[in-house]
Amino acid sequence: MLQESSVDSSGSRFAPLVVLELASDTKEEAITWLLSRIRDRQQNGGAELLVEQLGPGIGVKEKENPNMFLVGASMQRLLCGAEDLGLFKECTDGSMRAFTFASKHNFKDFKGDGDSFLSMAECQYVIKHELDTLRAKEETNVPGYSHAKLYPGKSIIRRLLSKGILIQMFPLHEKEELKRLSFSWYKKVKLSLQPLDDIRHYYGEGQALYFGFLEYFTFALVPMALIGVPYYLFDWEDYDKYVVFAVFNLVWCTVILELWKRRSASLAYYWGTLCRKKAFEEPRPGFHGVLGHNPVTGRAEPIYPTSKRHLRVYLVSLPFVLLCLYLSLYVMMIYFLMEGWALSIYDENPTFWTHILLFIPSIIYAVVIEAMNLIYRYAAEFLTEWENHRLESSYQNHLVLKVLVFNFFNCFASLFYIAFVMQDMELLRQSLATLLITSQILNQFTEAFLPYWLQRRRNKKMIRKVQKRRMYEEKELPLVEQVRLEADMSTYLGTFDDYLELFLLFGYVSLFSCVFPLAAVLVVLNNITEVYSDAFKMCRVFKRPFADPAANIGVWQLAFEAMSVIAVVTNCALIGMSPQVRSYFPESETQLILCTVAAEHVLLGFKFILTFLIQDVPKHIQDKLARLEFESLEALKKKKMLEASQLSKTIQ
Repeated sequence: MLQESSVDSSGSRFAPLVVLELASDTKEEAITWLLSRIRDRQQNGGAELLVEQLGPGIGVKEKENPNMFLVGASMQRLLCGAEDLGLFKECTDGSMRAFTFASKHNFKDFKGDGDSFLSMAECQYVIKHELDTLRAKEETNVPGYSHAKLYPGKSIIRRLLSKGILIQMFPLHEKEELKRLSFSWYKKVKLSLQPLDDIRHYYGEGQALYFGFLEYFTFALVPMALIGVPYYLFDWEDYDKYVVFAVFNLVWCTVILELWKRRSASLAYYWGTLCRKKAFEEPRPGFHGVLGHNPVTGRAEPIYPTSKRHLRVYLVSLPFVLLCLYLSLYVMMIYFLMEGWALSIYDENPTFWTHILLFIPSIIYAVVIEAMNLIYRYAAEFLTEWENHRLESSYQNHLVLKVLVFNFFNCFASLFYIAFVMQDMELLRQSLATLLITSQILNQFTEAFLPYWLQRRRNKKMIRKVQKRRMYEEKELPLVEQVRLEADMSTYLGTFDDYLELFLLFGYVSLFSCVFPLAAVLVVLNNITEVYSDAFKMCRVFKRPFADPAANIGVWQLAFEAMSVIAVVTNCALIGMSPQVRSYFPESETQLILCTVAAEHVLLGFKFILTFLIQDVPKHIQDKLARLEFESLEALKKKKMLEASQLSKTIQ
């Protein structure tokens, strides 16, 4: 798989797939114990993996960490691990089935010893799973570390991470494959679909689904952009005409989300994650509590009372979030004071420069919003960690909820105030355009270019050192230097921020685009550049992440659907405020409000009917899943009948 193979102490050659970096001052007895557990047979409670210590680099210095280890596995071990994980693969008959080692030759791409059957991302995921499930036996603590307590069933790797003994664990890049992916993904500017299968093969299903959603969202915006351009060119000052655009917006935001469910289900089925059973979740590395017994597994593990967690959530986290929302509201009022000041100067002396001054408060406010979102994100992570959630999924759900509530309020509160309190559509249009453009520029800078610049500065000394001491004119770095270079790269923190950015962009388009029809055009242009910048940072800026075998975009689907419901209410209110609609109710404001609310309820009902009519999973995939379930039940029946017949023969 990798260009350079390594040799472990037993003499077996293997391709290094994963790197373990221990603290430089780790005690020798702890290292010896960990390596023996990794190498030991599964029957003895080991991981049965291949591991060796990384050699010194070129021009080695004292500060280089000597405790870096390369981990790999034999192909048979990887295939057995794939069976344990329940990876789904395509069979020769075209169906998707859980891989089993005994029937390996029934799978489509299995040839010879199966060297190319598993993708490198899948191999690395198997190794990560085996390391994560490496459990303590009789040990009471990590050798040499009395404070790092262990008990039977405790995950060793998670304990080492939480105690800072293990600094990091990351998968290695495959240099040639990364080159090919980079060329087809972002180095060659072309009008074509993204190589989702190649992305999935190299990075896993979670990353591929994000880029699939980014691509789908971009194409879904094209109708909005095509309709928005003529509205901008010909009806810019005619607010009445935007009623039609708002109605189209309502239908659009519902249909695209329902069709995405079908698209993601199709991708997940052919990638083998749709029908895969969810693995039992283990406690998070940072989870702590009093030692007790898990009623499901029977293993000893920390127990933390749910009542204490609820007290932390409702008595500390919730008031903190409300305080942050109040501060955001206070900053918003300062922004409106600045807007009033700029407008008064323009009214006194309407020149070109005073006209430019009108945009300055919105630009400053947009920058402040991004800074507040960033600061709040760190505070939300600290609070969610302090709440001590047992499962990673629970941790992520609470973090997403905190961040979404604040970001939504911080980014859109001023627009709601302008639209429904001030009812100034010209200012709403100007503020929306400024916030959208400024946030896009800042996101592109902070997400890709700033980390890349910092990464280049950090690694410049190592690259220069290798180039000076290179004995031959090879084009690639030696494996040792490549590993150390990747170890110094920034850690990719997942798709959280990427989905959050798309969520906010979806909000700008769906909530108020009827007063600024070019919003969809700007978001399309942003998404096109986002594809290249995200691909660039994945390939050049960050460490390679472990594969995430996701079947959908998770909690973000609910977030986007909630935004589409809010969009119905917002657009109905904007339609009700339009002079064209107000003219039908010249004397009764109450009738106007009642009719607007009634129209909103009708459209919400229509939205939910569409949700019901458009199936989440295409019919042909439903049939395949039903057939797979039927065959599984039939096989179970045959197994029980065979066992019963064998039992009767034994009795006779």
